[in-house]
Amino acid sequence: MVKLALLVRLEAKPGKEADVESFLRGGLALVEQEPGTKTWYGIKLGPSTYGIFDTFADDAGRQAHLSGKVAAALMAKASELFAQPPAIEKVEILAAKLPK
Repeated sequence: MVKLALLVRLEAKPGKEADVESFLRGGLALVEQEPGTKTWYGIKLGPSTYGIFDTFADDAGRQAHLSGKVAAALMAKASELFAQPPAIEKVEILAAKLPK
């Protein structure tokens, strides 16, 4: 069962929205290589506001993700794509419905 998650809020720089969307779509291939990342979503919250929501069974999986390739790519592109640094929140999942 997933118990832990990350909620990341991203605000695109003006004119960089398409680049952010492309980055998020490309991140999926990197995350698919992470066995500890149970689910991963790149989401659009508004015209220039995006996010990432991902889930983990334990803290080891979450820490591996934070040290992984997609996190490194996010930080490497942050100053180019985002109006402010990504806001990364560690959250606890209280209830979830997942496919079996």
